[in-house]
Amino acid sequence: MAAQDQTMARLLHDAHETYKEKALTHRRFKHKDIVPLLTALDGQPPFSVGPVGESLEKRAIYQVKAGTGENTVLLWSQMHGDEATATMALFDLFNFLKATNDGFDAFRQSILTNTTLYFVPMLNPDGAERFQRRTATDIDMNRDALRLQTPEGALLKSLQQTLQPLVGFNLHDQNPRYTVGTTGKQAVMSFLATAYDEERNINDVRERSMQLIVGMNRALQQFIPGQVGRFDDEFEPRAFGDNIQKWGTTLVLIESGGYSDDIEKMAIRRLNFVAILTSLKAIADGSYKQENRDDYQTIPENGRLLFDVLIRNATSIREGRPVLIDVGINQHEKNTGDGSFRYKSVIDDIGDLSTFYGIQEIDATGLTLQPARVYADTLDSVEEIGRLDLPALRQQGIVVFKVSQAPNDKLPDQPVHILFEGELPAQPLAIEQIPTFLLMNESEIVYTFVNGFREFEPAKKGKRCNGVAE
Repeated sequence: MAAQDQTMARLLHDAHETYKEKALTHRRFKHKDIVPLLTALDGQPPFSVGPVGESLEKRAIYQVKAGTGENTVLLWSQMHGDEATATMALFDLFNFLKATNDGFDAFRQSILTNTTLYFVPMLNPDGAERFQRRTATDIDMNRDALRLQTPEGALLKSLQQTLQPLVGFNLHDQNPRYTVGTTGKQAVMSFLATAYDEERNINDVRERSMQLIVGMNRALQQFIPGQVGRFDDEFEPRAFGDNIQKWGTTLVLIESGGYSDDIEKMAIRRLNFVAILTSLKAIADGSYKQENRDDYQTIPENGRLLFDVLIRNATSIREGRPVLIDVGINQHEKNTGDGSFRYKSVIDDIGDLSTFYGIQEIDATGLTLQPARVYADTLDSVEEIGRLDLPALRQQGIVVFKVSQAPNDKLPDQPVHILFEGELPAQPLAIEQIPTFLLMNESEIVYTFVNGFREFEPAKKGKRCNGVAE
């Protein structure tokens, strides 16, 4: 059975592109982008679609129903508005469930005849509009299971209480800097069988969570070996996951983490598609009952041991003496007015970071960390920077430009650090600074960092990492 499941997971993984919803190409889509997709889906076998509530700002919250089986399953995504990976995967899954004559008919029919599926693809449309975690009330919905002060949270509880699903899938994105245990490997996907009490007891409801996760973990290991983690199951009395488990619905929490060079999480979208379908099939045919719940505990618990960039063994000059340091840099997404984002990086830690890892690591042994160089003239505006020969200046280590007018979002295409107010970083280097500096071997510039990105790396991420306003 396990071998057959592995084969099916591989087939689903390889076929994903066929079902991928082409209208969703990035994570920052909004409510208005999915409404036409849902409207078009309504009435197409096996679906019925309609609003079941609305957000604080009166955006309709839609439910998609499919299947006729006795095992009711409720799946919801984007209760945090900036966690959209699984939402994309659900639309791919809709395309899969309505397909025919593609080699998956028996698999599909097993799900549709043995389960009744209820999907809420975007539970927090107001948060999605801003691409922020919280609702328009500025409340974290996932800490509102008791007070129910958000209309979206009240709707979720109403659905659980009305439908009484056997299983609920709580679909999230997680910080991409989680590691799988102490391995240093990035946690691409993580799972949690939430606790329903302080003692973290295990009853039949929670055992089912563990068994389903064991099956999904096995399916994913062939694609991301050693990169599946398990969240700490400390009981959180305000959280929906813990309470839904307590209310009698088996709760499976899935977290989409980070994956190398997968900024828009398209690879992780595919992994969600595989994991969710694998688990739905196990619910449909009851095969999850054969899983050993003890195998759940063998999934390594998530650690917090990653930086986006870790520079090891750099020399910093303090009070005239050399000091050996490691530098941990994290690159944070910052929303922009055009619905996209830029990065604003910070120095997160300095010192002996030998027990940590970097998604990108640089060995700076023998290199000295020095401030970047500043263009001699103060410019009137950011626009003037674009008229300079930036590549030539960068070869001299000149990447900092003073301007007399406050910068806006129209920043140069090439990596620069704009100094409107404040001080030049790395004089001396300090935590929470924007990481713009040079790594030098005597008089030779070996690495130029601007906003936490190494020279030439910005081409990989386009304009998003360029231009730093301080």
